[in-house]
Amino acid sequence: MECSRWLRRLGPAPAADGAPPAARVVCFPHAGGGAAAFRPLAKAVAAAAAEEGAGPYEVLAVRYPGRHDRLHEERLEDLRELAARAFRGLLPLTGRQPLVLLGHSMGALIAYEVTRLLEGTGAGRPLRLVVSGAWAPSRVRGGTVHLRDDDGLIEEIRRTRGTDPRVLDDRELLAMALPVVRSDYKAVETYRHRPGPPLDTPLTALVGDADPLVAVDDAAAWRAHTAGDFRLRVFPGGDHFYLTRHWPDLARAVVAAPDRAASDRQGAVRPAGPGLLRGAQGGERQQAARPARLQQVG
Repeated sequence: MECSRWLRRLGPAPAADGAPPAARVVCFPHAGGGAAAFRPLAKAVAAAAAEEGAGPYEVLAVRYPGRHDRLHEERLEDLRELAARAFRGLLPLTGRQPLVLLGHSMGALIAYEVTRLLEGTGAGRPLRLVVSGAWAPSRVRGGTVHLRDDDGLIEEIRRTRGTDPRVLDDRELLAMALPVVRSDYKAVETYRHRPGPPLDTPLTALVGDADPLVAVDDAAAWRAHTAGDFRLRVFPGGDHFYLTRHWPDLARAVVAAPDRAASDRQGAVRPAGPGLLRGAQGGERQQAARPARLQQVG
C-alpha cells in the first residue's frame, strides 16, 4: 500500500483492543534527514499526552524516496512533486483520526504544500500545521548550495550543526549521504511559492533565535499563510537544530493542537505563552526580529 511506503510508525504500538489513537502526528524530515530523526519526538509526545490526560497520539514520519529503506528509488528534486506524492501517501489516513502535520526546515515547506493539497482537494483540514526552522514560503529566496562541490556542501552542513562531526569526517558515509543532501537542497533552493488563498488550518511556527539560516522575522512571516489561529514560539539561544534539545516543548505544541483547533472553531481566544507571537490578525510582538543572515534553507 502507498501509505506503507511513505509512512513509518514511530509510536506507540497499536492498542491491543484495536482502539484508534486520539490523533495522528505526521512528521516531515529536514533536508538529508529520514524518519528516524523524529523518534525522540514520539517518546516526548507520549509523555506530554499522559501529562494532559489525553488519549494516545500515534506519531508517524514521512519516508522520502532515495534514502534509507527507499535507497534504490529515484530521488525527487522538485519540492512540489515531493509534496504531491507524500499527499497521495497520506490519503488513506484522511477521514479517520485527526491529523497534525509537523515539518522541520525543508520538511516544513513540504508539510505546508501537503496541507494546501488536503484543503484544496477537500480531503480534509489538519487540526494544525506546525512548522519548525523554516522561512515562510513567501520569503524563500532560493540559493546555490546544491551547485557547490562536495567540500562546499560539507561546509554548509557543518554550519547548520545538525550532523555529528564524526560523520562529516567519514568519507565512506559521506559518499552515500551527500547525493541525498544535494538533491534535497536543490528541491528547496528551486522552490518558488505559488500565491493563493491562505490556509484555513491553524498554524504554529517554531524557530531558534540563533538560527544561522532562518531569521525570526522570516519565521513570523508564516502569519500571512493562514487565516486561522497563528502562534510563533522563539527558542532563546536555539540554532537551526534547536529541536534536538527541546523535544518536550515540541511535543506539548503538538498535543495542545487539537484543543486549540477546537477553540478556534468555537471562536475562543487563548492567551499566548511566553515567547509567542500571537494572533493571525495582529497582536503584540514579544520577541524582536533580527535580519536574515543567509540565503539558504537546510
